[in-house]
Amino acid sequence: MAESEGVAFVRADVERFCAELVGVAPAIRLARLAELRVMLEDVVAAAAAEAMAEARDEGWGLRRIGRQIGMSHEQVRRTLAEPSPAPRRT
Repeated sequence: MAESEGVAFVRADVERFCAELVGVAPAIRLARLAELRVMLEDVVAAAAAEAMAEARDEGWGLRRIGRQIGMSHEQVRRTLAEPSPAPRRT
């Protein structure tokens, strides 16, 4: 699947961020990369949960939502049952 323009833009920014860490002490580099991973996971999880809820409101079934996002219908069900968390700020 080809990347959308927005995904390609984010990928370029992440690659640029990672390139700036070259030559930085490993402990600092690993800490920054861990922060980046957590931030990206939080943002993507919140956006996915919102999109799943909107799809459900439009009448999509759990299996259809799961196929679109690459989750089992049970994972979708659990995600929709959870209160939507606010993104963490570091």
